[in-house]
Amino acid sequence: MELGLSGLASGFDWRTLVNQLADVERTPQKRLRAEQSTLFNRNNAFGSIKTQLAVLKNRTDSLSSNNVLQARKATVSDSTILSATASAGAASGTYTFDVTQLATASKTVGTSGIGANLYPTNNVTSGTLASKGFNPPISAGTITVDGKQITIDPTVDTLDDIFDRIDAATTSNIQGTYSASTDTITLRRLGGGGAPLVVGSATDTSNFLSVARLSNNGTNELVSASSLGSITPANTLSSANFQTAVSDGGAGAGAFKINGVSIAFNASSDSVQNLMDRINASAAGVNISYDRVNDQFSLTNKVTGNLGVALEDVTGNFLAAAGLASGSTFTAGNDALYTINGGSVLNSHSNTLTEETTGIEGLSIALLKTGTSTISLASDSSAIKGAIKSFIEDYNRAQSTIDSLTSSSTDSVGKVTRSTLAGDSDANEIASKLRAISFNQATGLTGTLNSLAKIGIDTTGTTDQLTLEDEAALDNAIANHLSELKTLFNDPDKGIATKLKAYLEKTIGDDGTLIARQDALTKQSSEIDLQVTDLEKRVQANRLRLIDGFVQMETAQQSINQQLKFLQQRFGGAQ
Repeated sequence: MELGLSGLASGFDWRTLVNQLADVERTPQKRLRAEQSTLFNRNNAFGSIKTQLAVLKNRTDSLSSNNVLQARKATVSDSTILSATASAGAASGTYTFDVTQLATASKTVGTSGIGANLYPTNNVTSGTLASKGFNPPISAGTITVDGKQITIDPTVDTLDDIFDRIDAATTSNIQGTYSASTDTITLRRLGGGGAPLVVGSATDTSNFLSVARLSNNGTNELVSASSLGSITPANTLSSANFQTAVSDGGAGAGAFKINGVSIAFNASSDSVQNLMDRINASAAGVNISYDRVNDQFSLTNKVTGNLGVALEDVTGNFLAAAGLASGSTFTAGNDALYTINGGSVLNSHSNTLTEETTGIEGLSIALLKTGTSTISLASDSSAIKGAIKSFIEDYNRAQSTIDSLTSSSTDSVGKVTRSTLAGDSDANEIASKLRAISFNQATGLTGTLNSLAKIGIDTTGTTDQLTLEDEAALDNAIANHLSELKTLFNDPDKGIATKLKAYLEKTIGDDGTLIARQDALTKQSSEIDLQVTDLEKRVQANRLRLIDGFVQMETAQQSINQQLKFLQQRFGGAQ
């Protein structure tokens, strides 16, 4: 920390002088920083060129791969029957598909009624509604029976309480009963006369009637549409109301196999839904679902085709308890059946046909319904033309970038403005080389298409830009001389895209000349940082030396001032 106070004793602002001298001494640093700024701008300019060349290289990579110039388009006569796509190089032709059968998935449907009854007997006086196997759970609220509103609280009420409440509200006209043999609820008007029994209203807030599967039928008696006891997926396997108790072997290590894939379960901790999710996420290749109305599980293959579903209980009895072992119904899936151009019937497990199933290289088909549709495979002229136009655009953007960074201009008074890379031989050489490769005639190529000019692409003459002057010539080359067009761009030695790709790799690849130029500029900039640091150390050393000298001067001046004051006081007092 500098403690010297400028001019405290001398009255001379020497610190300002020291700072000015230090600033003058920094003149070489300022020149170096200006030079560094130029280097930085040049490096950024080369970076902009590199970016555009990379875009152009991606385009030439695509063109030189043959994929673009061999693009194929599949046209379908009836897109409601099938859709089709063709990869590059697919053989041109016309193929008529007659689809007589779509592929479907195999399915195993378990036995119905796997859930235990709501009650073991007709006696429904014990157990709240919430504790029984209603699925979904009964909600609290009100229902309407024969025009009378009934209140339900499933956490308190038994089914007998509901029957009593209906009886009281209807003055003993409507009787409710439960049958353990059919696991159903019945509501009937006593005596059989009068208007039909009507239940439910728009103001009901409990779901009791829908869960009990009671609906109006125009008679005096309503019976549940099906048995009511069912599985509760949210509950654990041991408490989910299975008619046959689920066992995991007693150690929580239950297991079964589906299509040879082992699925583990714990009857005490896994819910039914957890186990279903585990099956669906496994490699068994099936989806399991539960039908609450019919109280049954089903397994459906994730893939279509005439394929089986193999099931085996290993430890415990989940598959048997779920009705998926004995008594289940297996329905085999169908294979897709079709003919091509009236040939023999072919089959496929999938509705997606590939060259492995059709024998047509590069063609992919999705079957949508039965019927006949024709696919025409031909060159994708619009895609090929679009790719060549994109090449011209990317080439011109690269040349425009180089031109904007290397140009010079003179205003009306003769003032010359030079761009960042004006006069730079490397940048100018890149522009010249791109033009030479792209527009010079490719000697040695067979056929008539040996330059871009032959397909309607010309230069502007005054710039390095390319322009599509004769679009009809390009269309004709694509339609009638596609092989020559591919050779023009993709010949291994003389193709325009091939040669551009090689040149751009040499220029902007990992060891490219442009990369080396940027590395050199970065190194020069770093060296300037070191030089500036060394120069600043000298400036600071000289500054501190001057400050020390002035501080000593201030100290001496202060001592002189004190002595002078003493003498003035002494001799002034004697007079």
